Amino acid sequence: MSSLSVETLAADAVEPITSAGNAQLGIAVLAGIAVIVLLITTFKLHAFLALTIGSLALGAFAGAPLDKVITSFTAGLGSTVAGVGVLIALGAILGKLLADSGGADQIVDTILARASGRAMPWAMVLIASVIGLPLFFEVGIVLLIPVVLLVAKRGNYSLMRIGIPALAGLSVMHGLIPPHPGPLVAIDSIGANLGVTLALGVVVAVPTVIIAGPLFSKYAARWVDIPAPETMVPQRTSDDLKKRPSFGATVATVLLPVVMMLGKALVDIVVDDPTNTVQRVADVVGSPLIALLAAVLVGLFTLGRAAGFAKDRLSSTVEKSLAPIAGVLMIVGAGGGFKQTLVDSGVGQMILDISKDWSIPALLLAWLIAVAIRLATGSATVATISAAGLAAPLAADMSTAHAALLVLAIGAGSVFFSHVNDAGFWLVKEYFGMSVGQTLKTWSVMETIISVVGLGFVLLLSLVL
Repeated sequence: MSSLSVETLAADAVEPITSAGNAQLGIAVLAGIAVIVLLITTFKLHAFLALTIGSLALGAFAGAPLDKVITSFTAGLGSTVAGVGVLIALGAILGKLLADSGGADQIVDTILARASGRAMPWAMVLIASVIGLPLFFEVGIVLLIPVVLLVAKRGNYSLMRIGIPALAGLSVMHGLIPPHPGPLVAIDSIGANLGVTLALGVVVAVPTVIIAGPLFSKYAARWVDIPAPETMVPQRTSDDLKKRPSFGATVATVLLPVVMMLGKALVDIVVDDPTNTVQRVADVVGSPLIALLAAVLVGLFTLGRAAGFAKDRLSSTVEKSLAPIAGVLMIVGAGGGFKQTLVDSGVGQMILDISKDWSIPALLLAWLIAVAIRLATGSATVATISAAGLAAPLAADMSTAHAALLVLAIGAGSVFFSHVNDAGFWLVKEYFGMSVGQTLKTWSVMETIISVVGLGFVLLLSLVL
């Protein structure tokens, strides 16, 4: 964690915008979260508005002057969007290029052509994990569902045996691996090192996705044995294209930002000298902005031009990729505003005061906070953002590795037991043609396995790092 972040948190804790005691602050936090949950679940209000109103409610219950609450909220919103907004936009552009050019279909078709029988669930988790790196969860589902349904139907496979591994791959990427919005915001809030978080996230993600995907799918297929619903198979993007990118070029483009960011993390560990020229170059090249920008620029040629897109089509693809993320950006920004209101109210210091006498490890405490908010709101992103704001002070004395593990613990908690207040729950239910009960026994259990197993590996890593 950078010294600037620690000093900032310390300053916020010393000079809060309210003089309320711990008891009143605790009630204010619960009230603020309750307002957000009520507005999202009961009144179906958009998460951006709910987070905004919840922040104001938190300040009011804490007895803080309204003008200071507004200042805290807007400052948090601005800094969050400034920190991760461009990265989310670049990730959306890369994802749109991957989808529209047929690159995603090329990855899918190539891997499926070389897999069969018992290898098919493993092929599906590999496909979902690779495609899920630059894509939002919902976009990944829309891309993969046709493949899941076609494979299940043509190969006479159980829908759950094929579908669960694909969903697990997408969900693990969404919860644990940047540049997805949740992990990015948590990294920014906690002040963790992105490269180290990415590297440790991969270490945690691999065994987690294996257990929650191919292994769990054996049991899910026994619990819910249903055929693939033919009415839910949409036309694939690449079916209308005369040509599409090669498999190698597509995979290289998708993995380029990951390799660049991991390279920076490796140089930081090996060199560990801020004045060294190699490390300074690596810090620039491996920064998330440059890494994702490089992938987008490369993708314009390896994906767009390879699919025969002219300049106008490329421009249109980029333009269309940005409109759908407006809602995501505003939710993430409002979440940052809520987080800053928490910090400026002195909630961080309150948590430190309360938890210092507890025997609960900081990583487990952060996970429990994320789980509680996830169960209440149904949103993994809201859970990650809110939990990161509450748990940020816990990272003040942590090493770089443990700060990264704190981010991963929050990410794992944010996907715990998706149920009826989660949009993803209904998306999976409708696409797979399942009942609510069947969705709970498969999708919801899978999400819980990801959360618990992910936490387990985070705690194991904390013992050796």
